[in-house]
Amino acid sequence: MGCYNSIVIDAPVEKVWSAFQNFHDMSSFPNVVEKLDKVGDIPGTDIGAKRVLNGVFRETLTYFNEADKNLRYTIDDGPGPLEGEKCQGYVGEVRLYPVTENNGTFVVWSSDWDVGGEEVAEFCSPVYHALLNDLKASMS
Repeated sequence: MGCYNSIVIDAPVEKVWSAFQNFHDMSSFPNVVEKLDKVGDIPGTDIGAKRVLNGVFRETLTYFNEADKNLRYTIDDGPGPLEGEKCQGYVGEVRLYPVTENNGTFVVWSSDWDVGGEEVAEFCSPVYHALLNDLKASMS
């Protein structure tokens, strides 16, 4: 199972990547992420950094590659179909690719999970769609 969402943003890849460089900063998504709580002492650029989004999504940074403009994180707990044992093995990934034609950026936000079913995709896909559109608006 998984989700796949993508968007092309009319901004250089370095500018778009700045929205993802700190796991504890979601200020480029103001219409979707109303609140971010940092959990623990690990910096937002280090593997193991934890956060809680909007009081319900508990996430951990598991991979961060500045050079490749790529990161992965787990959702450890969340609302609805992401709650507790309903969803297990959830890994989200963000990858950025430069669009050389116009100095833009192709952003892919995808996720996979081991246990959870189609209801996880139905819940998460609109969230990622909204995040990407919010990102695009914040970059213009």
